[in-house]
Amino acid sequence: MSPSAPLRAAASGLLLLGWVVASHLGSTGRGPVDLHVAVAVAPFAAALAVAFARLARPALRRLAWLAVAALLWGLWPWLRGEVALLYYLQHLGIHLALAALFGASLLGPGDALVTRLARLVHGAELSPGHLRYTRQVTAAWAAFFVLNALVSTALFLFAPRELWSLHANVLTGPLVGLTFLLETLWRRLALPPHERPSLSAVLRAWRADSERRQSARGQP
Repeated sequence: MSPSAPLRAAASGLLLLGWVVASHLGSTGRGPVDLHVAVAVAPFAAALAVAFARLARPALRRLAWLAVAALLWGLWPWLRGEVALLYYLQHLGIHLALAALFGASLLGPGDALVTRLARLVHGAELSPGHLRYTRQVTAAWAAFFVLNALVSTALFLFAPRELWSLHANVLTGPLVGLTFLLETLWRRLALPPHERPSLSAVLRAWRADSERRQSARGQP
């Protein structure tokens, strides 16, 4: 571990905590409205930046950003009154995207997402029990993200904003952590010790595979 790793982890934790506080205050109508709108719009802007980066011509990128800026300028007065809606759309979009990522990998003849991760750690050959477990975990994560999106939607439509924000902005992180804990306990029951990699081992394998794929794409 590099000396800067703890600092990066601490900075990431503080940033996440700040985001939770800002999203909860903004969703419940407390604090500077314009700042909350800017924070809520930031992830959408980041997603657009990734999409616009694929535009080959710089002139097209500039034109696209000008269109976005004009749209924000026109919508800003309305957005100031719909901060909670922006955070709801963030929460819903992230959950549906993750549900699609896990769920789509269960379709067709290919490996499920968690199965692919297991192959990165253990190699191509996995035992039948390991294959069954990784598909079940993939389905469980997809179901979790769909269920949490449904709960968020129901609370947003029918509950006070404070209750919805408590669930979506404050409790979603702990719920994900609890799901990881339950999955870890399930893994201990379902798999032998040599088929239970640590989270750090999975992350290292995923990072190494990503670097290999990026290097391959960069070759002529």
